[in-house]
Amino acid sequence: MFIAQCSIFKVYCIFAFVMLTKTQAIVLHSIKYGETRLIVDMFTRSNGRLSFIVSLPKSPKSKIRKQYFQPLTMLEIEVDVRPKLQLQKLKDIRLDSPYESIPFDPNKLSISLFVAEFLYYALRGEQQNVPLYDYIANSLLWLDAQDHHFANFHLVFLMRMSRFLGFYPNVEHYRAGNYFDLRESMFCTQPPVHRDFLLPQEAEKIQLMLRMDYPTMHLFRMSHKERGRLIEVVLQYYCLHLTDFPELKSLDVLRELYQ
Repeated sequence: MFIAQCSIFKVYCIFAFVMLTKTQAIVLHSIKYGETRLIVDMFTRSNGRLSFIVSLPKSPKSKIRKQYFQPLTMLEIEVDVRPKLQLQKLKDIRLDSPYESIPFDPNKLSISLFVAEFLYYALRGEQQNVPLYDYIANSLLWLDAQDHHFANFHLVFLMRMSRFLGFYPNVEHYRAGNYFDLRESMFCTQPPVHRDFLLPQEAEKIQLMLRMDYPTMHLFRMSHKERGRLIEVVLQYYCLHLTDFPELKSLDVLRELYQ
């Protein structure tokens, strides 16, 4: 009787410590670790930001393939999430929504690489946030499906994502001639005492950008110079609201795209 109880206790312990979670995930970044392994950062729908240690099998029949870990790849994974581990281990993996155009269109690819680097830093420490995950995933699928009219995608994507992170600008009291306080995320009638603000001419552009969405953004025409300036302003805005947000290397690639 005692032996039987011990066996039941052991089985209970195994199930208590092995809790497999099946979830959708978006690859943010991967880096080679040794000869046959990768360290991969993902944003998961069920657990937020997680890092994984991934072994790459040599067999071509393996379910795990190196191309699955390209930035912004959308996966369905199964993982035993252990909060005390810095690097989680994948139990199973498959492609969730393969892209049809992003990897093959130079313009979309440049935008996606910029978005991937942005998300890698913007989502540091991000816990479970299902609305944010769905926003990112749906945005990427929208971009993948478009044949044209996506030049302003990154501007709309970044600006609207600030809503999910808690610092979306307050536009209720905007009036022509207002300044925009980047620190307080609000329009104001007088310039603030600090220097992180936009003059009325650029503040108006921010107000216009906040009115954009994916289906209508092509109606808001702007020059390459204006688009470049706006992305600089938006990134400055994120730098003020997210700790240690760095200068993005992929921004130069994006600038070349729109020259």
